[in-house]
Amino acid sequence: MHVHFIGVSGTGMGALAMLFRERGARVTGSDVAFDPPIGPALAAAGIACLKGYDAAHLEPAPDLVVVGNAIRRDNPEALSAEARDLARTSMSGALREHFIAGRRPVVACGTHGKTTTSAMCAWLLHSADLNPGYFIGGLPKNFASGAAIGRVSRSLLGGAPGKPAPFVIEGDEYDAVYWRKEPKLLDYLGVGGDDVAILTSVEHDHIDIYPDSASYEAAFATALAKMPEGGKLFVDAGQPRAVAVARRACAAPISLYGTEGHTGAETPEWLAAVGPIDDLGRQTFDVFVGGASCGRFAMKSPGAHNVRNALAAIAMGAECFGVTMAQARAAMATFEGVRRRQDLLGEPAGVRVYDDFAHHPTAVDETLRALKSKHPRGRLIAVFEPRSATACRSLHQDDYVRAFGAADRVVLAPLGRTNVPESERLDTGRLARELGEKATAAQSTDQVLDVLTGEARPGDTVALLSNGAFADLHGRLLSALGAR
Repeated sequence: MHVHFIGVSGTGMGALAMLFRERGARVTGSDVAFDPPIGPALAAAGIACLKGYDAAHLEPAPDLVVVGNAIRRDNPEALSAEARDLARTSMSGALREHFIAGRRPVVACGTHGKTTTSAMCAWLLHSADLNPGYFIGGLPKNFASGAAIGRVSRSLLGGAPGKPAPFVIEGDEYDAVYWRKEPKLLDYLGVGGDDVAILTSVEHDHIDIYPDSASYEAAFATALAKMPEGGKLFVDAGQPRAVAVARRACAAPISLYGTEGHTGAETPEWLAAVGPIDDLGRQTFDVFVGGASCGRFAMKSPGAHNVRNALAAIAMGAECFGVTMAQARAAMATFEGVRRRQDLLGEPAGVRVYDDFAHHPTAVDETLRALKSKHPRGRLIAVFEPRSATACRSLHQDDYVRAFGAADRVVLAPLGRTNVPESERLDTGRLARELGEKATAAQSTDQVLDVLTGEARPGDTVALLSNGAFADLHGRLLSALGAR
């Protein structure tokens, strides 16, 4: 089989291309650039990387064309594939048809935490010898890549020998492809009769395609309505919108999970009591099911939000795949996290430098509070680049003031995109004024670097928060602090 990818250098598209290659397909892919790390990884996997977009890249005609969601309908390869009526699909469509079909999908979705939660689920099932396949929108440190086909498990804890392993997938609510402006998530549910899903949260995001909260919630409701009655849905009890959407839309049984003090008006079946950071720097927590204690757990990823992510994975494993508490405890203790999620890059000159993908106010708040609990001594310096379509807008202007509450110092970079109308833009100058003396609204990333190298001291923690490359501030800061 020959599969061609239009826009292959994206994280998800590149991972999918390598899955097809692993299965034995001939794979080609085009894009404007093949920069590290994805470019070299594609070449090493034996994928033919074609620079630029040209209809000639579809000669001879491939058996399947996979079109990335960043590709516009006027792309010359997309136009040629459509005119010639070549078999074509989206990334999510290809995943559904070629990798999820015939498996038991485990879909982690929601506004926050879906990357970490899906990585935890994959690692937990892997640790229990269930050989899951997985497709995660990040790089879990426990695995060589963010995607794997998985293998047929010899014993599925009481299931029939030879039964296919589960397939864990991060359920993205962003649109699938230019001819189908619907969430990718829709392709991951309703695959079989026993789908498993985790809904972490529902808070308005992706304002570029969801203009209001109602349209955003409707996307999740439409997806959850595809859940079969024989499936199982796990929902964070402390997220009232998520609970309401789930109960309104989902016909499958629902289990609630939550952390003590963060369950709203609900009484969850699964409850975790967040403990202290122990002497080894691990986040501790106690797990209870129906009021009965399952003992203490510990993991390297700090923060109450990560405890909730872990609890969702533990509940999923226990209820749906028979994973024991002993197996879950061992998996959580050895979970290494995900790159760009509280990712410690180094400690030059005694300054801890973290990279994190957080950009929504809730994610910023939870990330900073988690880092503060892990490193209570020294200052916490938060450096924020508003880059996403939502973060660059004034939608959450007031929410960001609260989001930086745990930081001792805040440095705001310029907006990461310039195509937002001035009247709709996040006002970083106003945000700095409302945060007070601890905040600076920088005019460039060079100024951000100057502030950090001039102020950071041994024992301080710097959190670089951006969902983009941040003009390589990470590498430049490590070098500058090391040289100092």
